[in-house]
Amino acid sequence: MVDSDTGRADAVAQEFGCRALGSIDQLLTTHSEVQAASIAVPTVHHLNAAEKLMQAGIDLLIEKPLAGTLAEADHLVNTAKQLGRIAQVGHLERFNPAVRATVPILTRPMFFEVHRMSVFTPRSLDIDVVLDLMIHDLDIVLAFVNSSVKEIRAVGLPILSGKVDIANVRLEFDSGCVANFTASRVSTERVRKLRFFQPNQYVSLDYSRQDALVFSVGQADNGTPSTNPQIQVTKLPTVQEEPLHAELTAFLNSVRQRTEPMVTLEDGRRALEVALHILAAIREHGTKVSLEQLHRSAKP
Repeated sequence: MVDSDTGRADAVAQEFGCRALGSIDQLLTTHSEVQAASIAVPTVHHLNAAEKLMQAGIDLLIEKPLAGTLAEADHLVNTAKQLGRIAQVGHLERFNPAVRATVPILTRPMFFEVHRMSVFTPRSLDIDVVLDLMIHDLDIVLAFVNSSVKEIRAVGLPILSGKVDIANVRLEFDSGCVANFTASRVSTERVRKLRFFQPNQYVSLDYSRQDALVFSVGQADNGTPSTNPQIQVTKLPTVQEEPLHAELTAFLNSVRQRTEPMVTLEDGRRALEVALHILAAIREHGTKVSLEQLHRSAKP
């Protein structure tokens, strides 16, 4: 356990029966046997921490977002390739049983409605809600659609912090798919839902319940929609597992077998790129409507 906060490091080490260390340099000096590590430091420190560990021959699970900038993300991607390191990004929802159960039934998703809302906590206030919460859903939708983003429209507001705390985004893809996202960390309730439509089907995922419902429209024998369609509701079979446990297990399997992880650094870079474009669109919208001036005038 490495943490610059030695008190916290000691507490965690005592709980899990491991040794507490105050720096990565101390780890590399005293524990040359380490083969894999998880990086869960503030995003601004991802590059420095990951580079040191990869150069020491250690495979990595790097928490999302992959980096603070695309240049840093590209540096991490190139470093991992050059050094032959296994590196996975911590997009946890990829390992949600509902998501894993949905992947086999994907055909051509054309419309998404996604909501991710949480009550306010002082955690992760060094980044905007787009990089903190929405990026989970961006990663899932990008993986499901498998198409380039054509257009972004976004609005966001700082409410209780100096960063954007609530945002609404509309993405249009080259495939014609449209996705609406709402993310908030100042909500009165906790919501984690993704819904999408594809030909003859509506699919509803609940990340929190870890289940997925499929509403299918019946067809005639010739394959055309029936004049009196029968809607069939199916609950997809899932294998219940804590996503974090599944993520760590998948990472360690990739390390042992030297295989590509489920969520690659390239996946993390792709989600980061879209997230950064969204933040730029939010800033552009704020400038157009003089949002900063309105925000200042609203303060007591």
